[in-house]
Amino acid sequence: MNDIAASNEFPGPTHEDLRDLITRFERMGELKHIDDADSHLELAALSEMLTVRHPGAEPALLFDKIKGYKPGYRVMCGASNSFKRLAVVLGVPIPEQRLDIVKTYKARMKKEFRLIPPRVLPTGPVFENVLKDDQIDLTQFPAPFVHELDGGRYIGTEDLVVMRDPDTGWINVGTYRIQVHSKNEVGVWISPGKHGRMIREKYFAKGQTCPVVISCGQDPLLFLMSNAEVGYGISEYDYMGGQRGRAVDVVLSELHKLPMPARAELVLEGDMYGDKTKLEGPFGEFMGYYASNASEQPIIKIRRVYYRHDPIITLAIPSRPPSNFTVARGVVKAAMIWDEVEKAGVSGVQGVWNHEAGAGRLFNVISIKQMYPGHAKQAAMLAANCQSGAYAGRWVVVVDEDIDPSDIHAVLWAMCTRCDPPNDIDYIHGHWSTPLDPMLRSAPYENNRAIVNACKPWAWKDEFPKTAEASPELKKRVMARWPEFFTS
Repeated sequence: MNDIAASNEFPGPTHEDLRDLITRFERMGELKHIDDADSHLELAALSEMLTVRHPGAEPALLFDKIKGYKPGYRVMCGASNSFKRLAVVLGVPIPEQRLDIVKTYKARMKKEFRLIPPRVLPTGPVFENVLKDDQIDLTQFPAPFVHELDGGRYIGTEDLVVMRDPDTGWINVGTYRIQVHSKNEVGVWISPGKHGRMIREKYFAKGQTCPVVISCGQDPLLFLMSNAEVGYGISEYDYMGGQRGRAVDVVLSELHKLPMPARAELVLEGDMYGDKTKLEGPFGEFMGYYASNASEQPIIKIRRVYYRHDPIITLAIPSRPPSNFTVARGVVKAAMIWDEVEKAGVSGVQGVWNHEAGAGRLFNVISIKQMYPGHAKQAAMLAANCQSGAYAGRWVVVVDEDIDPSDIHAVLWAMCTRCDPPNDIDYIHGHWSTPLDPMLRSAPYENNRAIVNACKPWAWKDEFPKTAEASPELKKRVMARWPEFFTS
């Protein structure tokens, strides 16, 4: 197979699974192998530090020979958290400019996207090893202790949690943190308003346990899609198929016949109890804080464990941004916000970016070419209120088309020189948030957010002072004369 990194014409994701991607990342020089790390803090800290040092360009890390665990039982960090690797995962051209990857991904959704249900196979590599009931011992897997103040080890951070709606049969795939309590019990924390929480409450209201499967290692594309704000009633598997351009291969779990990725690395199956809880957390979360204390949360009794030979746990490390997943999440969310704003009828959008400093959610920028009075505020309000932008936001900034929304210096310059704070900042109160928000101390978990108009004033935008900057033509001529200064 030709090296996908060398091509700029991608029909969509072409990889089969995480192991296929590892081979490609190695060819690209984007993967580092680490032996003999300690799963207690060490491996997570190394990944966190490299992300902060090289945001958007840090290598993926594959840990093996982890202290105290069987060689071959591995942990993968940051699989899609560089622009080069993310392009391969999404099946789009490797971007010359950061915003290119959002544009390409968004264009594919608009032009070619359709929901494609998964393909159910009779078997798959995930069934290479099956543990049942008394055979199960989750402590054999290197579930990391991620942060120093965490309440335990977490086997599920970059995971898929699969549930079936008891009333409609809708299959939902979400990402929720999974703490190891014992050999066959885990805890789960799900934020209010998330689809998985709605589904489990239906079972609990009927006095039933909630069937669940949890994939703890898989293709990072599946993680990105399960982490996206897909609409209620739409299966993330169907959405994943649409992004791939072909169906996701799944197999059915033994007990509950729930679909799980056929090429997943490690999958747990069990029952979630509404009337049996244990103390879960605390856990350092994506906003960069321990915002929610340890609390009583439902337990899941694990009755089956499915895993490949030499399984790989995929690890997201929520922390003070940038985190080892915020590049990937920010790109996907930006493209989805852009798509939703345009579908709502707003034209003239030039780009959207979800900045890593806001954990890919809290500081979102939309660039437009102003076409009529109120256009800027309309675009910003939609970006704040659409499905992909509504959860746990804080700031939405709208800028003119000459501002690259991914360039934080340009965005701040626009805010400083084109925004009159008393007149150009509006506030939305009582918006959907989460207990993980450090500004919220108790329910209801609603927050307030700011809409910042950092565009030139519509009434006299054509008379606004000219920008003191070399013209695009001059820049191009200078770069052609002295290319050695402009190569990375």
